[in-house]
Amino acid sequence: MKRRTKIVVLGSALLLTAGAASAATASDAPRQREAAALTGTADLYRSAGDDITFSFDAHLAAKDKADPMKATGTFRFSHYLNGSGARAEVEVDCLVTGGKVAVVSGVITESDLPGAEGKRVGVTVHDLGRHDRLGYSWASTGRPGEGNEPPQCVSSAPFEKVKKGTGDFTVVPWQPEL
Repeated sequence: MKRRTKIVVLGSALLLTAGAASAATASDAPRQREAAALTGTADLYRSAGDDITFSFDAHLAAKDKADPMKATGTFRFSHYLNGSGARAEVEVDCLVTGGKVAVVSGVITESDLPGAEGKRVGVTVHDLGRHDRLGYSWASTGRPGEGNEPPQCVSSAPFEKVKKGTGDFTVVPWQPEL
């Protein structure tokens, strides 16, 4: 009886070990890096106390490395001061990154800003760790829905400062084959 018990225990131990090895192999498989990405959330600094937030979840798959207009994802922004303002959600239509700088554009799919839905906007992010910077197309084209729309992957220089302690943007640099 003891011998049989030992065989069962040994068999179970081997089964558990084999299962663990199998699971480790599956999760340790090399994962292909995406071609480019912009993620994170931050508040902008304004001395007047404006509540301005930008959030990004934009990605360019490795298989689409040669075409930044195949980027997917969303980004959101809002701007409020003294109880008034607006917010928007944008569907990404282009993402280009270089080093720690990203330019993302998209079409507004949902907003409480009159005339903004269906309009394209662009945003530029400079990932500087805790001192990120940001710029947006409407700095020169007019408020979304009021001014001219930029083409895909166009925005302004990152002139705005991110509020201290809020910058957590991450840029994955695009490395196209040239």
